[in-house]
Amino acid sequence: MITKLRNAYYGWYLLIAAVVGMAIASGVSFWVLGYYVTPLEEEFGWSRTLLQTGISVSLLISGIASPLAGKVVDKWGPRRSIIWGTVFTCATYVLLSTTSSLVEWYLYFSINSFFRGFMFYIPFQVLISRWFDRKRGRAVGIMAMGFSLGGFLMPAMQRIIDDVGWDVSFLFAAALLAVVFLPLGLFLVRDHPHEKGLQVDGEKVSPGSDARRPSVFSGLTVRQAMRTWNFWVIALAFATFFFAMFGWMFNGTPVYESMGISRETISVILVLQALGGLISRPTFGLLAERIPSIELASVGLAAIMSVGMFLLLILHDSHLMLAVTLFLCCWMIGSAGGPVLEPLILPKTFGLAHFGAIMGTLFMIETIGQFLVPTVGGAIYELTGEYDLLLVVNMGCLGLSMVFFALAHYIPNPRIPSPSLRVIRPLVASLVARLEPQHQASNGVRANGGGRATPGGVAESGERTRG
Repeated sequence: MITKLRNAYYGWYLLIAAVVGMAIASGVSFWVLGYYVTPLEEEFGWSRTLLQTGISVSLLISGIASPLAGKVVDKWGPRRSIIWGTVFTCATYVLLSTTSSLVEWYLYFSINSFFRGFMFYIPFQVLISRWFDRKRGRAVGIMAMGFSLGGFLMPAMQRIIDDVGWDVSFLFAAALLAVVFLPLGLFLVRDHPHEKGLQVDGEKVSPGSDARRPSVFSGLTVRQAMRTWNFWVIALAFATFFFAMFGWMFNGTPVYESMGISRETISVILVLQALGGLISRPTFGLLAERIPSIELASVGLAAIMSVGMFLLLILHDSHLMLAVTLFLCCWMIGSAGGPVLEPLILPKTFGLAHFGAIMGTLFMIETIGQFLVPTVGGAIYELTGEYDLLLVVNMGCLGLSMVFFALAHYIPNPRIPSPSLRVIRPLVASLVARLEPQHQASNGVRANGGGRATPGGVAESGERTRG
């Protein structure tokens, strides 16, 4: 057993680290946002709309910073981004604990959201995509378990916020992030397999090749990607999909409270929701390696979530617990692909060379819709006294996402140029240039330093792949 662990592919250790990191970061940030609404409203007398607008502004700042975070990760590597992002994010949590005015709430939360993007999600997505190719589906599915595991921090965070204080909860978040992320970044994370003398997926080193030489990834630049229809259709699909999904993550707690459910019971519901994600997300990731079209699978996921919200809308007045139970079942299935879809669709469509920057730019566009979620939720509640209209809005967004994902399936993928051969000796470069196909069917295909294409499958130059 010990021998097997020693000989295991190092990428699996990084995957475990990513799961832990995703769990801790999401548990003290995204999962817990809804719990701050009532305590801050009671202590400072802020209206719910103003309070949640502060969170909306912070989300907008996070989206604007995402392209920069993606470029930093692509240029300097996930490891440096995680280390420095952690340092600054922890400092901003300390600032949040000193909040005493609405202006400070807006400012500190915005700064926190800016730096959090450098340590969380984008660096891990890029890291795992670099270490896994053929097994990327199961890898990102397992990593998405971390997001679900973050829900298990909810009872502890809820007790700290309610019994000790919301300000102490920010200090706790800073300490927890520092203790977990800094050792991971300093001692475990490595940006490329070649740093450990390995190839992607743990493939055996071919005779005559140098495993220590970095892989050369193919792919479009951000500017090239943004000139394609694919980018904008995919961006709109994710923007509408995550408006509904993230909207429920933030507004779920206030919605349950408005239905008469206690905060303790809500914590149990969120833990059950997280537990479902532990099963559904790695399962979807594994199935994704066999699904012909991830885009069409995304249509199905959005439809299932929409059905769950519809059942909650029509049944919560007469059969509350039945409505919540049916909604949870649909949510666990429908949200299974949430954190998995982007690292599966984007490399296939645009390649890996600028994956971080493209994902960051996509986040910025998605955030245009997402930053309105807290404000819209608070305004709907103050105007109507309930959240039924919010459920209708979410269902409408999921319907739009289904249309855009279907379009993304039928639009042909853009042509991905072959990796650069400038670093290879002229004689070898000339030989490879004659033999190398001009278009890859799998846009994530890579070439090693010796100029030989790694396994991945290719297509003739005249072919165009379909999403």
